[in-house]
Amino acid sequence: MKAEAVLVLLAVLAIASLCGAPLVGIERTPLGALWGDATAGELDILWTLRMPRVAVAFLAGAGLAVAGMAFQAVFRNPLATPFTLGVSSGASLGAAIAIHLGLAFSVLRIPGESWFAFAGSLVTVAVVYGLARAARGGSNITMLLAGVAVSFFFSSMILFLQYISDLTRTFRMVRWVMGGLDSVVGLDSVLTMLPFVFAGSAVVLYLRHELNLIATGEELAAARGVEVDRVKLVLFAACSVMVGAIVSVCGPIGFVGLMAPHICRLLVGPDHRVLGPATILFGGAFLVLCDTAARMIIAPTELPVGILTALLGGPFFVWLLLTRSGREEAGPR
Repeated sequence: MKAEAVLVLLAVLAIASLCGAPLVGIERTPLGALWGDATAGELDILWTLRMPRVAVAFLAGAGLAVAGMAFQAVFRNPLATPFTLGVSSGASLGAAIAIHLGLAFSVLRIPGESWFAFAGSLVTVAVVYGLARAARGGSNITMLLAGVAVSFFFSSMILFLQYISDLTRTFRMVRWVMGGLDSVVGLDSVLTMLPFVFAGSAVVLYLRHELNLIATGEELAAARGVEVDRVKLVLFAACSVMVGAIVSVCGPIGFVGLMAPHICRLLVGPDHRVLGPATILFGGAFLVLCDTAARMIIAPTELPVGILTALLGGPFFVWLLLTRSGREEAGPR
């Protein structure tokens, strides 16, 4: 099937998930609610709870997926994810600090935990980039190792805060680290994430030609006139800030940025001019469907969607490792 036809099918899937997911839940909402043909209670559930939640899920999935695609190309590592550089751990530590201190405030109707999480992600980006530049000039492997080291350190700090906090605050920390969309009510979260996801995705799509060249090799890209270091810095900053904004609202939802780009490569190929839009559409629809399933699996209790994506991502990660190992052992023929 041609890549253009796959894009059309992915667009249909995205639209269907955006329109259908809000109608599914413990209390089913009639289709007519989309154009106002429902009771006041059904309309309130649809437009206050489910529509914003589905919109946040789509934005989060699209942002995490396109960031994963960019990182895999920049680092030329198929196992790279948006959380490889410690953004998730930094945001989680920021939220854990806010919870431990018992800070209860909001700015622009955004809770303090989200502000602290976003600040933590920005601090992590600065620390990782600074460590990589100081060590060996910011090479790919150095930046990855710096991200892993910072991630482990921040994770240990979160465990320390959980240990010294009371039971209520410890539970809130653990629940936040699971990742989920159950706190989304109204359009505030949508408006918080939208500019970051739009801007980050626009940067990645704008640099799609450079991504194609960098993915084949930095030397080749430089020979073709690409300012490799500048492009890498722009992509690193744009994707990290976007992921930080997503994590500040949803918590760390893992494996979306690993699975979605690889699935889309199987569908449309490695050309980022097509892979970019496909990854955005598939990533958004994928997380919407995962969140819908998470709401229904153990109803009336909700399963945090971060747990479901981790359950799916673990086997996918193993499959990816095995298939890559098989190709490497086979070698060129």
